[in-house]
Amino acid sequence: MSKQLLLTLALALAGASDAQTDIDTRPVVAQARSSGLPSHWQHGVFMEIFVRGYQDGDGDGIGDLRGLTSRLDYLKKLGISGIWLMPITASSDHDHGYATTDFRTIEPQYGTLADFDELVREAHQRGIGIVMDYVINHASWQFPPFQHAVADRNSPWRSWFVWNTNPGPGWDIWGKLPWYDAATQPWTWTGALKDLPPFQPGSPDIYFGTFGPHMPDFNLRNPAVVQYHEDSLRFWLNRGLDGYRLDAVPHLIENNAKDWNDQPESRVLTKRFQDLIKSYPSRYVVCEATAEPIAYGEPGLCGGAFAFNQNYEIVKAAKGDAAAVQKVADYYRAMAPTMATFLHNHDIFTGPRVWDQLRGDEARYRLAAASYLLLPGTPFVYYGEEIGQAGIQGTGPEDDAPLRAPMSWTPDNRGPGGFTTNAQPFRPLSLNRSRHNAASQQRDPASLFNFYRELIALRHASGALTLGRYEADKVDGQLWTFQRVHGKERVLVAINYGDTPAALNLPARALPLYPKAGPARATLPPLSVRVYRLEAR
Repeated sequence: MSKQLLLTLALALAGASDAQTDIDTRPVVAQARSSGLPSHWQHGVFMEIFVRGYQDGDGDGIGDLRGLTSRLDYLKKLGISGIWLMPITASSDHDHGYATTDFRTIEPQYGTLADFDELVREAHQRGIGIVMDYVINHASWQFPPFQHAVADRNSPWRSWFVWNTNPGPGWDIWGKLPWYDAATQPWTWTGALKDLPPFQPGSPDIYFGTFGPHMPDFNLRNPAVVQYHEDSLRFWLNRGLDGYRLDAVPHLIENNAKDWNDQPESRVLTKRFQDLIKSYPSRYVVCEATAEPIAYGEPGLCGGAFAFNQNYEIVKAAKGDAAAVQKVADYYRAMAPTMATFLHNHDIFTGPRVWDQLRGDEARYRLAAASYLLLPGTPFVYYGEEIGQAGIQGTGPEDDAPLRAPMSWTPDNRGPGGFTTNAQPFRPLSLNRSRHNAASQQRDPASLFNFYRELIALRHASGALTLGRYEADKVDGQLWTFQRVHGKERVLVAINYGDTPAALNLPARALPLYPKAGPARATLPPLSVRVYRLEAR
């Protein structure tokens, strides 16, 4: 029996239960309708939500769309304007969701298209937009077109992926070789990718996978692949979706072993996808682009990008690092107002949960929050951040699971009001949930939750804090002051990252906005933030 026939049989057996035989590739005609959301909704505060870890709505221990819908009132109370959903489409990993098996269906564990439609409808009624992760660069090895392409070298799906019988030397992406021989079924490898035996040059089934053998890259030089993604983007936009977080866009095109990251062709495609999405009224786009985030944030490229590396400096500043305070201040001066700011996200390379990074120091936690909630850009809060949720134990330094535990709703987090009603949660619960849970935090006026809620409300109420320019910034040791200006409104923010009081040179007619109680004072207490409206003379 030939190696090709064996491979075909192996794929058929492996994919029989997890991958359907066909996918929907029909063209989708744009139906560009307005969502009815408030103007500038995308300049409010977003929350990134891992649906699996947010709220179990059917009692199976796994979060789902119905569970999330049931928590929309909580998000509205916090002041959230938009939700970024980590991948909710069908996947082979059944966890993070980035190994997509169907770009136009909902992950079965999360619910149905009807559940998605209900989530969008209920969110819009509360003035909340919904943005979802879209994975353009790659699919799962169980994606039916890839299975057909591997099983038959003459398949029309073959050109949807990247093949090379002899890729040549010098390839190294994050310490691993990104080429794999499908004949060896590398997607079954369970060890570290760096230990995977290399392919043998000359094999006709060597394919490219930036993120590993289980997620083959699309051939985005193929117009049919680009068209499929454009139709799939329209599929969700037509259902009322308010935009996308586009995953890994600098990796769409690789030219050679040296020129594989952030190529000009990738930028052209990114702008093309942005234009399609924004042809729908009031839609939002934000890109994951770790190499050159400020460039991708410009309107001429993606029009929004996450401010990678700034998050590290914000946490260092919150710990009292004066050099980091200066870096944070300088970054806001350089970045476009379309950037998306955050303290960490679902990937462990962005850092553990804030509670763990700051070792439970709530005073410094508040400084970190103020360092992006009151600044330009679109802030993205990670679910559980607003209550000080701690991470869980992981299996190693590259394990993302500590960031993706169930949301802590109650001290026990099981039964009525908890994450799940009567099942074992899919992952261990956070160990600090006895105090840092949503129910307890909402009742305590001095809690982290209510601090976040107050700052978000302050931002919403102020055109200067939402849309204003960043001006008159000054760093003096561990004291950072700056102004936000929009029209005739001018707001002064002062943050003292130090353990000692700091002298503050307050202009005349400074009206306290935060905290509201008491007169404006010329001394800033240790580890504190103050916000003032500067009245015109």
